Amino acid sequence: MKIAIIGTGNLGKSIAKGLITNNAITTLYLTKRNLKGISEFEGYKNVFLTKDNIEAVQNSDILIFAVQPAHFDGILNTIKTHLTEKHVLISTITGYDILRIENIVGEDKFIIRAMPNTAIAVGKSMTCMCSNTQGEKRIKIAEAIFNRLGHSLSIPESQMQAATVVCASGIAFWMRLIRATTQAAIQLGFDSKEAQELAMYTCEGAANLLISNGNHPEEEIDRVTTPKGCTIEGLNEMEHKGLSSSLIQGMVASFNKISNIKKEQI
Repeated sequence: MKIAIIGTGNLGKSIAKGLITNNAITTLYLTKRNLKGISEFEGYKNVFLTKDNIEAVQNSDILIFAVQPAHFDGILNTIKTHLTEKHVLISTITGYDILRIENIVGEDKFIIRAMPNTAIAVGKSMTCMCSNTQGEKRIKIAEAIFNRLGHSLSIPESQMQAATVVCASGIAFWMRLIRATTQAAIQLGFDSKEAQELAMYTCEGAANLLISNGNHPEEEIDRVTTPKGCTIEGLNEMEHKGLSSSLIQGMVASFNKISNIKKEQI
C-alpha cells in the first residue's frame, strides 16, 4: 500500500512505526514542518520524509491525517485540487466530523474517520472507525491497515467522541492504573523494576483472558475470589474508596471536555 501520514507528530509516528514493523507499506511518505522531529525514520527502505504535503499526496493512495485540528482546514484546502478518484482519506483528528471534511474536499471522496491509540506503535491499538457513504466502499482497506496494527471496530460517527475517551485517552487511564499497581508493589517490598514488570504482565494477562475466553470481567473475578479471602478484601476496600466511580467519572469528564472543544470549533 502507498500510504502518506500527513502531520507526523506523536500519533503519526506511532502509526508509522506500526506500519513499518508490520510490513504494511509499499511506500510511506511522512510529512512534518520540521523534519528533525522525524529524523528517526531516515534510512528505512521506501520511507520518504518531506515538508511538502502535496508531494506526499501525489505519491500515495491512502492519506492518513494526524495533524492538530486547527491546521486541518488549511491542509485540506491546500491538497484538495490534487486529490483523485484513487485517494482514500483517513482522518484521526479528534472532534472533526466527516461533514466538515466533505464540505472542503467533496462528498464524492472516500472519507474515513479512525480513532487509534498510541499502542499502534507496537501493533496493539484499539481503533474505532466510521465513514461517509463513499467511504463505505473502502472501509475494508482501513480495516486491513488497522487490523495489522491491533484490533478495529466500525461504529456510528455519533459514538466517535466516546470512543476517543475509551480508546485514545484510555491508554493514559490504564497507564495510571498500572502505575498505581506498581507503587503498591513497591510498598509491599518489590524494587521498582520488578514492581512494574509484575504490574504490566498481570494487566496483559487480565486483558488476554477476556479476549481469549469472551467472558465478562466479573466471571474472571469470581475465579480469583474466595470466601473471606484476600482478593475480595482488597476489591471491597477499593470500591469503598471509589475506584470504579472515580474511573467512570473521569472518563465522563474527558467526554464532556471533548464536547466543549467541539462546540468552540463550530
